[in-house]
Amino acid sequence: MKVQEIHRTTGRMLVLVCDKGEEPVTAIGEALRRQHVTAGRVTAVGGFQETEIGWFDRERRDYRRIPVREQVEVLSLVGDVAARDEQPALHVHAVLGRCDGSTVGGHLLSARVWPTLEVIVTEVAPELAKRVDPETGLALIAGPGD
Repeated sequence: MKVQEIHRTTGRMLVLVCDKGEEPVTAIGEALRRQHVTAGRVTAVGGFQETEIGWFDRERRDYRRIPVREQVEVLSLVGDVAARDEQPALHVHAVLGRCDGSTVGGHLLSARVWPTLEVIVTEVAPELAKRVDPETGLALIAGPGD
């Protein structure tokens, strides 16, 4: 385990609202590029009319796709922004609520917003910026001295 204490305030906070029919991964990514955010935390709530989430398969080093072809509530969407090739890369997980009260969750690969998705992006200190781990291919927070 690596521990690093940081004594800085966070940077900007962006409030993004995705409209009906928008693809949120693309829309949020574009907003991050326009605002030059390469390190941040993301939270959101709202709804999707269809979604594709994924579970990371360690052996394949890729996501197994899980289609969700129904209206769902976005009960929780959390994640972060990392720099990949000097561009912001969004990495978010979603917990989705179905009409019967059951849930499904995983890495958000794509979705169609309905009726809205309210997103908060909080820029973080550069020490929390992520770097791509060559072993897994995933963007991970580097430890002190990395």
